[in-house]
Amino acid sequence: MLTSKEIKRQEAIFELSQGEEDLIEDLKLAKKAYHDPMLKLSIMTEQELNQIFGTLDSLIPLHEELLSQLRDVRKPDGSTEHVGPILVGWLPCLSSYDSYCSNQVAAKALLDHKKQDHRVQDFLQRCLESPFSRKLDLWNFLDIPRSRLVKYPLLLREILRHTPNDNPDQQHLEEAINIIQGIVAEINTKTGESECRYYKERLLYLEEGQKDSLIDSSRVLCCHGELKNNRGVKLHVFLFQEVLVITRAVTHNEQLCYQLYRQPIPVKDLLLEDLQDGEVRLGGSLRGAFSNNERIKNFFRVSFKNGSQSQTHSLQANDTFNKQQWLNCIRQAKETVLCAAGQAGVLDSEGPFLNPTTRSREPQGETKLEQMDQSDSLLIFQSMNEMTRNRDYACVSDAVYRNMRGRIWNEKHFIKTFCGNHLKRKTWSSASEKGQSLGFSCSALGSSVCYLWFCAVIRTTITFSRGQFH
Repeated sequence: MLTSKEIKRQEAIFELSQGEEDLIEDLKLAKKAYHDPMLKLSIMTEQELNQIFGTLDSLIPLHEELLSQLRDVRKPDGSTEHVGPILVGWLPCLSSYDSYCSNQVAAKALLDHKKQDHRVQDFLQRCLESPFSRKLDLWNFLDIPRSRLVKYPLLLREILRHTPNDNPDQQHLEEAINIIQGIVAEINTKTGESECRYYKERLLYLEEGQKDSLIDSSRVLCCHGELKNNRGVKLHVFLFQEVLVITRAVTHNEQLCYQLYRQPIPVKDLLLEDLQDGEVRLGGSLRGAFSNNERIKNFFRVSFKNGSQSQTHSLQANDTFNKQQWLNCIRQAKETVLCAAGQAGVLDSEGPFLNPTTRSREPQGETKLEQMDQSDSLLIFQSMNEMTRNRDYACVSDAVYRNMRGRIWNEKHFIKTFCGNHLKRKTWSSASEKGQSLGFSCSALGSSVCYLWFCAVIRTTITFSRGQFH
């Protein structure tokens, strides 16, 4: 009678074995249903197919060998006692994935280019609509080996998790996990270097002065992708180890290439700013503090100034997640460069690097009462924006808003108590207007007195919140 833990162990081993069987079937299908027909029908040349499919043929016998060994040790009742020694002996063979994975960037680019040919597109579409494809396109099949490779550590850890400490398999499984982790790390490194070389070779320079030694020396492409500037122009941005390159995608000699849009920006001199939604308007002009335009979300700004040279680019990501990925990559790249140079720059969690000398963007000597985290300021901005949109709360002027950004210590309590209870259905006068403010006339006192009274209420609220909520 198997224990519950042993049952889970057997399930994990079966998942490993079944996964190998599925992988082999998919690789054979990719060759039989895609490669061979396109070659026979002359839809693509043999050279193009070899570029797209790479060394896929050589992977099939590799996995057939593992599947055969796993089946050999399976008992008549379907259970398997030991898999560790098999895995330790077989996993080093996965080093052959190096050439296949390194070729994937060029393979994907060629496949995308060939899809512009109506014969290729028609063939792939017919395959996609056929039952055998399971609604997967050709690239899904070609990417299966890489997906399988990175899944091995998870599969082996799951088997190890349900293996008793006194089982001889435990030591072998731990060794197998170390082997596969090393292989995956090495292949990731080589694949990254291959991707970096591929895109460097496809950069087009409008003039000799755009060439930069930082691009030539780069071995790693941190991230890249399509962004838009504030005029709606599509740009393809590359973040290499030490330089940010902004380009436009163009077709050159029937190949997709990337023409430099501006001079490359050294990462060490780059300034990064996370822009709040509504802070930039398409077309380049600044928006008001409160806006609800869907077209102006997910912007961030990169800028550079060195002597007479200066650049500023407001870039828009596809969504919030994509924007955060770019921010994280740029910050990490800059932190790495500054650490390598021995500088004491400190990265703020929501904005550009802080001053290396003062380690702060604010003047020294400022009290905690007058400081506010930028993530908290976003909450104020969103809340005030909501007030304006609903027309139930006060319309706060730009000047007051800027003052609030530097002085509110606990804006969450401020928004809840002050805006919710004191300003509701009232009108706050801007610095240039007269009217009613919090139930009394400000026409005689002047907007400056109202402003001072407003700040006094804020400080009173802050003091109260300190005592009651912290």
